[in-house]
Amino acid sequence: MSKLVIGSYDEFAAYDGRDLGTSEYLKITQDQINLFADATLDHQWIHTDPERAKTESPFKSTIAHGYLTLSVLPYLWEQIAEFHNVKMLVNYGIDKLKFMEAVRVDSEVRLHAKVNSIMNLRGITKAQLDVTLEIKDSKKPALTATLIFLYHFE
Repeated sequence: MSKLVIGSYDEFAAYDGRDLGTSEYLKITQDQINLFADATLDHQWIHTDPERAKTESPFKSTIAHGYLTLSVLPYLWEQIAEFHNVKMLVNYGIDKLKFMEAVRVDSEVRLHAKVNSIMNLRGITKAQLDVTLEIKDSKKPALTATLIFLYHFE
């Protein structure tokens, strides 16, 4: 599926209730996990100690931080839709976030998005997207959530 190009509230509103597509896969590496641990000061061994994780973790490997998996959503969202004529984009919130499955090191994830609702709030577009972060070769997704963005179209 090709990337959607959206340049106004009306163009975005045309997708209300519709499936928008799926991103490419992104591999989650140990280097990414370690950098995220450094940035967030969360160095729990289940994320950062591969040798210990092999023997003590029920996953038999390190796993990505839940918030690391959440943090890649905007990057993956940009692979699904490209926005033009936007003065500013604000991450407004997340509803119904559920971490469903651990993302093991070197797993690949991708985003699937559907428009839950689009509203015009005095010239600002409030978009709610139902998203699923899928794990390649896994029946369960890493997470599900409703992302809320505010788009300030020109």
